[in-house]
Amino acid sequence: MIGYYVHHHGVGHLNRMRAVLEHLESPVTGLSSFPGPPDVEWVQLDRDDQGSDPVDPQAGGTLHWVPRYDAGLRRRAAEVVSWIDRVEPDLVVVDVSVEIAALARLTGTPVVVMAMPGHRGDGPHVLAYDAADALVAAWPAADGGSDWPRRWLDKTQFVGAFSRFDALTGTARPTRETRQVEAGRRRVLLLWGAGGRGPSGDDLSDARAATPGWEWEVADGDLTAAEVWDRLRRVDVVVTHGGQNAVAEVAAARTPAVVVAADRPFDEQLATVRALAAQNIAVGLDGWPPSERWPRLLDEAFQAGGESWARWSDGHGARRTAAILDELAGRLRQESTRHSAPLVNAVNTAT
Repeated sequence: MIGYYVHHHGVGHLNRMRAVLEHLESPVTGLSSFPGPPDVEWVQLDRDDQGSDPVDPQAGGTLHWVPRYDAGLRRRAAEVVSWIDRVEPDLVVVDVSVEIAALARLTGTPVVVMAMPGHRGDGPHVLAYDAADALVAAWPAADGGSDWPRRWLDKTQFVGAFSRFDALTGTARPTRETRQVEAGRRRVLLLWGAGGRGPSGDDLSDARAATPGWEWEVADGDLTAAEVWDRLRRVDVVVTHGGQNAVAEVAAARTPAVVVAADRPFDEQLATVRALAAQNIAVGLDGWPPSERWPRLLDEAFQAGGESWARWSDGHGARRTAAILDELAGRLRQESTRHSAPLVNAVNTAT
């Protein structure tokens, strides 16, 4: 049995879990404050962010979010430990939470942390990454971990980007010429998702006004998976943020892209955007640009094409992750049994 913790910010973590579940052989229970899919065994956790005035949420810098006397935090911790005590899982996957990773490991349960790009040398991340039995990085090995200590790299599996569109990755796209003729004007899709604030209405209006040869459309977090995929496939360029899930979905579609780093802690998106730009996979920006830059940026992405996305995602990342988790779940349980047997025998002999 594998426990799989899903953070409730946005839907990217949930989509990533569902992609992995398609390939896992081990039974799985999801744990999250996010409502669970009806087809997945789920433990609905209390929210830990409902207090109006959190006190000392970082516990003096040792953790990320543990506000003092927060009833939701207390209940969710009790719910996680109660589930672990009742089920005795082989391991817990954490995507993502320093506190849940530490809590699960404190029960003696092996932990796999879904690593995140950016600078993770702060105390809380060091605690979680050091305590983890394994780290899974959903990006290529060549594009991350350069500032990580050797002890993290030695237990990291770089599986490449993956998404709910893994099975469709790299399927043939219409030619650029065909898409341009069909559209009349070239089309650009703004894909921002549900996890954070996107560009303002004025930003988008200014970008539209500056690019009369382009037809802009906007995809928000209310679209179905099929609708997102359809839009990714029929546009000429995508403008998106540097979140792992959004980037992975664009990579699966092989759509030329301008990827803009949103402001996130630990320079998470900035690291991804700069890696994409360094490998000439997509046009990468540190922030939303002035409107006069948009014509050149869209043309640059369009001319570069989307074939280089294959270096970021080959369509097998979720399958690799599932294989890693299945193997770890079996091996760690077997190793624990082997190590405990001599101790039991010694006790029996002594008595």
